[in-house]
This record gives sequence, C-alpha cells and structure tokens, in this order.
Amino acid sequence: MSSGPFVVGLTGGIGSGKSAVADRFATLGAAVVDTDRIAHALTAPEGAAMPALRAAFGEGIVAADGALNRAAMRALAFEDASVRKRLEAILHPLIRDESARQCAVAVAPYVVLVVPLLIESGTYRERVQRLCVVDCPEALQVERVMCRSGLDERQVRAIMAAQATRAARLAAADDVVDNAGSLEALQARVAALHGEYVQCAARGRVL
Repeated sequence: MSSGPFVVGLTGGIGSGKSAVADRFATLGAAVVDTDRIAHALTAPEGAAMPALRAAFGEGIVAADGALNRAAMRALAFEDASVRKRLEAILHPLIRDESARQCAVAVAPYVVLVVPLLIESGTYRERVQRLCVVDCPEALQVERVMCRSGLDERQVRAIMAAQATRAARLAAADDVVDNAGSLEALQARVAALHGEYVQCAARGRVL
C-alpha cells in the first residue's frame, strides 16, 4: 500500500446519492476522482474519445458543438448490445487510465474513487482498498431519478436492471452509507467513515 494512495471505491445504484456522499467526503478533505466526470470530459468538444466515437458510430452521435450527443448514443446502445460493447471498448480504457493518473497524483489523506459500475467491473475492485456502497430502497432510487431526469419509471427500471442488484452491492461492500434517512444522519455516517479511512491510510503508509 505504500507504493500508492489509499483508495476507497465508492459506488451505488442510479439515484442512490453517490454524488452527495462524494461531495461530503471532499468537504472533509478526501480527494475525489469521479469516473462519470472523466467520461464527460472525454466526450466533450475536443474530448480525447471523440475521434474514435465519431469513427465508430458516425456523425449522428455528435452534437452541434462537437460533443457526444448523449441521448442519441444512449438510444443506440440500449437498442443494440453490440453497440454498447463497442462504446465501452472505446471509453473504458481511457477512463481507467485517467482515473489511475488522477489517483496517483492526488494530494490528500486518501482518495475516493467514484465508479457507478464498480461491482460490475472487476478491474476497479482490484484497485481499491475499501469498497463503500451508498444504499437506499429501490423505490426511492426510482423516485429520485424520475424527479431529476424526466425519465419514466419503465426507463429508470431498465437502467437499474442493467446494474448489479442491491443485494449484490451490499454483499460486496466493506462499508455502507444509508442514504434513505436525514441529511444529518448521512453526514454523521460519512464523517465516521472519514475518520476510519484517515486512520487506515496512515497505517497503510507505515506498513
């Protein structure tokens, strides 16, 4: 562990509240590396992934400003599993490399690596020392995503069906943040985990 930073993997189903938890860890002093933000940067105008995406899927997935048209890409990927695999084959290695670079240069007691599909992707599990899962009931996930995104329940449940089950995430977790209650309870749980992670990181560096 002394060869690199102490890394906590943070994951949870869509609508579970990963971003709120990650923001709280950041406020307490952790470095946060978010693979969703990296993916957005890679698919922005002039993003590193755009030439390969344009070549693979054509101009129909490119927005007027040169960024990825996420709605068009999502529609293609949901209709055809082979399209999704080609998309992942382009994006995932770039995201892994950039997230590894950001973790390596982070200056903080420990790093929180936010990966929505961490359970589903074995490579990320090998890169983290602890796995923290943000959890809430599925009905609450559906409600939150419908409110923020405008998707209907069928669409939200289709996305959830493509992710690991709640039971699988909880079974894999070293630590769980319950995000079904009050903000105060959430903040208290994150603060307690922050203290534990700082201690773990300090021990790890001396071993």
